[in-house]
Amino acid sequence: MKGYAELHCLSNFSFQRGASSARELFERAAAQGYQALAITDECSLAGIVRAWQASRDCNLALIVGSEMRLDDGPRLVLLVENLEGYQGLCRLITRGRRRAQKGQYQLLREDFEQPLPGLLALWLADEQPQEQQQETGRWLQQVFADRLWLAVELHCGQDDQRRLGELLALARGLGIAAVACGDVHMHVRGRRALQDTMTAIRHHVRVAEAGQRLHPNGERHLRSLEALRGLYPPALLEESLKIAERCHFDLGQLHYQYPRELVPQGQTPASWLRELTERGIVKRWPGGATPKVLKQ
Repeated sequence: MKGYAELHCLSNFSFQRGASSARELFERAAAQGYQALAITDECSLAGIVRAWQASRDCNLALIVGSEMRLDDGPRLVLLVENLEGYQGLCRLITRGRRRAQKGQYQLLREDFEQPLPGLLALWLADEQPQEQQQETGRWLQQVFADRLWLAVELHCGQDDQRRLGELLALARGLGIAAVACGDVHMHVRGRRALQDTMTAIRHHVRVAEAGQRLHPNGERHLRSLEALRGLYPPALLEESLKIAERCHFDLGQLHYQYPRELVPQGQTPASWLRELTERGIVKRWPGGATPKVLKQ
């Protein structure tokens, strides 16, 4: 295996879910020999600037993305392929956040009716009942076409081999590729106590009462390449690199553009501000402003 790119990873900007900072995640991923790391906080890009800074410091490629759950549909991870995809993801997140109360979001299938060029989709299919998977898969194929993958996330559970077989069969039946992902919530296993505590707080219970709300083990960390080789078929690991190669968007491509509709034709922002100020002076001081006011 040439390497691995983690495509599903939460930072501490996923409130009360992610237990590690972007810097901790990138330092760990670089030390483990990863080729790229996606930061996919839940319906948010709030932590992506810090992730970009950590990515540059660690000399490890950042993939911008976001995890989201549809009210009437599946759970997805969307990854930004290019600038157009970043703009589309921003619009999607804004729409979902505006529709719900502060701190929450609501996304519907209708939000995906418009084209979403530049976005790659990883489908977390095994969170849905099997009787719904075929219909969901066909709908996602209509939305994303060849930009859709089935995510396979294995965490050393007793039913991993059964789940792996079922997911690979689903992918073959729909004619889509499968890819290995980690559903990472922390950079090292030692953060599990913090992650458990945050989960309990999120559900308003004591840790001892959280039960199945907690992850069953500490495997949702950035695991070694050796550990990943022992869990996933080589093709699924290699597919993560193919996806990473497609994601060439960089936050450095963004440049501020002053809204032209605020400035009349033939004016600059500075000249228009001066004109508005001079108009305001006449209204505020009809008899004329003092030298002190004019100087200010």
